[in-house]
Amino acid sequence: MSEDKRLQCAIYTRKSTSENLEMAFNTLEAQREAAELYIRSQGWLLRPDRYDDGGFTGANMERPALQRLLQDIEDGKVECVVVYKVDRLSRSLLDFARLIEVFDRKGVTFVSTTQQFNTAQSLGRLVLNILLSFAQFEREMISERTRDKMSAARRRGKWTGGQPVLGYRVDHEGCRLEIVPEEAEQVRAIFQLYRCLYSVQQVAKQLRSLNWTTKVFTAKNGRSSGGKPWDPTSVHRLLKNALYTGKVTYQGKSYDGEHPSIIDTKTFEQVQALLAGKSRGRGPHRGRNPEYLLTGLLSCPGCGKPLTTTSGRGGKGSHKDYRYYVCRTRQSQGHEVCTGVRVPAAEIEQAVLGRLREICAEPETRADVATRMRAGHSLVSAELTAQRALVQREIDALTAEGRKLVAAIGEMQGTGGPLVLTHLSEIEADIARQQSKLDDVDRRMHGLAEATEHASTALGLLESFDDVWNAMVPEERVDVVHLLVNSVRVDPAAGKLELHLHDLADPFPPVSDLAQQVEVPS
Repeated sequence: MSEDKRLQCAIYTRKSTSENLEMAFNTLEAQREAAELYIRSQGWLLRPDRYDDGGFTGANMERPALQRLLQDIEDGKVECVVVYKVDRLSRSLLDFARLIEVFDRKGVTFVSTTQQFNTAQSLGRLVLNILLSFAQFEREMISERTRDKMSAARRRGKWTGGQPVLGYRVDHEGCRLEIVPEEAEQVRAIFQLYRCLYSVQQVAKQLRSLNWTTKVFTAKNGRSSGGKPWDPTSVHRLLKNALYTGKVTYQGKSYDGEHPSIIDTKTFEQVQALLAGKSRGRGPHRGRNPEYLLTGLLSCPGCGKPLTTTSGRGGKGSHKDYRYYVCRTRQSQGHEVCTGVRVPAAEIEQAVLGRLREICAEPETRADVATRMRAGHSLVSAELTAQRALVQREIDALTAEGRKLVAAIGEMQGTGGPLVLTHLSEIEADIARQQSKLDDVDRRMHGLAEATEHASTALGLLESFDDVWNAMVPEERVDVVHLLVNSVRVDPAAGKLELHLHDLADPFPPVSDLAQQVEVPS
């Protein structure tokens, strides 16, 4: 390239944050002014288009002005890119190598006004990579210092930012939380409601009836969030938040906060004990209850979600409890979302057990089950083995190609180095993806081995179901049902019950006249 050639230059500027960008002369203008002076000193031509990225990090290439610049380079409109410093273009060594590859392919010169070097020479490229490495190191150090500062602030009980919870607002001058009296009263009422109702679902229902909503928060940019109806998850999150006791939690530990408390420690601990007791209990909503044989196996014909369990007392004067499987979606979101089903547990369990007994009592059916189970395992095993071999061959081929490129880097001269480095990084990414696939296949093969043992146990149970069943306690009966049955689809309105055993592609024939066997209350 001759010295008298007047290059078409583009100036690229960047600032990591949007702070002070509204000023007439900000850092982007300062970068541009320095670049314009340099271009005039060289006698080059400046393109009128501006490429300014204000408020964008240099750690990646997801920047609108940079993408426009790359497109103009591809279109042949730019012959030289001028920046104030190298790290304005990128702080990532890998991203910078890709950019230099684009510049080389299109014959574009790269200039930094404060760091003099020539990218057409090997020494200039070495200096460039060293500068970029330090820029990336500086970015990582800034991130570590920020994390350390946030950790120290948390341990001292300071508010470190984010969206405040119901009951508090942010005092921006003091950078701390202060109480919103009317919201604080709502928080105290929610804690009191839970102590009375002992159910987050019932609390959420009461809050919706009062037309109370979650915290409404407006950010500095005017964007609002929150203000949604309460649901069990949001109630549970509020009840678990130690912030209301004047504490700040960090990495599992609590520290005295600078903000005032809304809930006293005794009340908070009582609520935590109630929540913990619910999770450890044996009621219908707390894990696998041996009273319900089909927990986790039944699904709603309307929304397809698993049915949950509930119970209720009979009419006035009755002391009999009735158990039901009900649609979880209807319970939590209402019949407008899903009309759902409500099936008496005793009747549906007897229907399933009756079908299992029929399967176990018929030698031909047991033999069919055994054949289909073993055939399914053989088919899946062969498929997984073939998949593993294919993925391993791909990894071996990529590894060999990578070794060739590594050997070639030491022999290369000129400007091809960055292109090879970029290709090598792509190969490494492909190997990582293939290794992830290989790990997934290995996990599935391990699961298949466990399933084979599982099927053998299930086949043994089929031959002596009644004898084994009568000798079991309720918890063991639940385990046996889950060992044999993969899923149950029930549609009382259509009178259908589909029983799917493990590892079978097709369900066993539906129970006929189920609507007569299982009375579905209105």
